[in-house]
Amino acid sequence: MSLASVRAFFAEKAPEISVIESVVSSATVVLAAEAYGVEPARIAKTLSLRVGDRVVLIVAAGTSRMDNKKVKAAFGGKPKMLGLDEVADITGHEVGGVCPFGLKTPLPIYCDVSLKAFDIVVPAAGSTHSAVRITPDRMAELTAAEWVDVCEVGPRR
Repeated sequence: MSLASVRAFFAEKAPEISVIESVVSSATVVLAAEAYGVEPARIAKTLSLRVGDRVVLIVAAGTSRMDNKKVKAAFGGKPKMLGLDEVADITGHEVGGVCPFGLKTPLPIYCDVSLKAFDIVVPAAGSTHSAVRITPDRMAELTAAEWVDVCEVGPRR
């Protein structure tokens, strides 16, 4: 279902972007980098957070780490990662396939500036075996994301 919702999202909003599927799992940054032949930093991971009484998604470079102080400053509260069951229930995507596309429930989406280091990034596409290749600006545009600086950038390798 989740892969189908992502396919429907792109069919409606950006038919020129194709969902790519891998026969191997891309459920983690390292696995996704291997599956799609890119450096781990280029994997656009989606963090599902609860800040106070709201849920937000933050898309960041694969090797970046969320900075709790920056998140608290940007969103006005202490961030807490959603639990495994909550993630699928709220986003419609299983852990390892969470992305800002084709969401079950409309959520505020934020793109971390760590993504701007790349011309093309590879976020998941609703399942542990799917992704898309997209520019960070196009991803932000399609998902009505706001740009934020809430992560510390890790090594690109």
